[in-house]
Amino acid sequence: MSASVTSSLRTAGGTGDSHWDLDRIVADLGSSRAAARPNQRRNGIHHLPSREALARVVERLFAVLFPAHFGPPELSEEGIDYFVGQTLDASLTALREQVHRELALSHAREAGDREARAIEITRAFAATLPAIRNALDKDIQAAYDGDPAALSIDEVLFCYPGITAVTHYRLAHALHRLGVPLLARIISERAHSATGIDIHPAAEIGASFFIDHGTGVVIGATAVIGERVRLYQAVTLGAKRFAVDDQGTLVKGVPRHPILEDDVVIYAGATILGRVTIGRGSTIGGNVWLTRSVPPGSNITQAQARNEAFEGGAGI
Repeated sequence: MSASVTSSLRTAGGTGDSHWDLDRIVADLGSSRAAARPNQRRNGIHHLPSREALARVVERLFAVLFPAHFGPPELSEEGIDYFVGQTLDASLTALREQVHRELALSHAREAGDREARAIEITRAFAATLPAIRNALDKDIQAAYDGDPAALSIDEVLFCYPGITAVTHYRLAHALHRLGVPLLARIISERAHSATGIDIHPAAEIGASFFIDHGTGVVIGATAVIGERVRLYQAVTLGAKRFAVDDQGTLVKGVPRHPILEDDVVIYAGATILGRVTIGRGSTIGGNVWLTRSVPPGSNITQAQARNEAFEGGAGI
């Protein structure tokens, strides 16, 4: 270091207070960074994706998907397409920059190639938006139809945390499939923080999906969920165990979360672990702990699951 931190701070108008022993602490922090990732390429500082920028992108995309609800209050029918086009252009331009930043982290491409790839990914993402909107319409209708307390579609869209989380998920899932998993995870974790619903963007979720109440729901990365599935609060679709290699390192990407076929309902507090299949049309009761597959049309209650556990039932 050519000049001490404290001297630099004094020159810049800072206090440079020697009480803090800044020179030693800054040097130790630098050593810690170097030791933490000794094999990391050091070609200067790369600008990481911005959570704040992605939050603005998502807010704009909400307005693009549902302009009458999340667009400006003075929006007119005549101006709606102009608003959508203008807002979408701003969203995609900002998203392209964030995609470029994630691609730069891998150092796998030259700068020009990264820019071309960022444009390609962003264009492909934009092309998915009509299908995402169609899927969300079905999710919103499923929430309205499935909740006797819902008084209107507007209430569901504005107020239901499950719809907020699923909207984030469907946007994040599209980005995950296009090869920018970090951006996808940042978006999904934004919804997690806001709603208490944790949906990994790699999960596969069909149409007409409804999470009622929602707080504490966890859906793992390799979960597969069919159509017209309903979950209640505190449901976990998790892994039973994690595969490791000969060195004891976790093996990534192994299917380890449940498969829910169409028309499954899982009530509050149920935990389903492992690569098991819940057959079509089944109902899993509240607080059930399940680690085995069940056939279509099953009705699994807490008492039944407990009795099977006592009797040595498979996998419970």
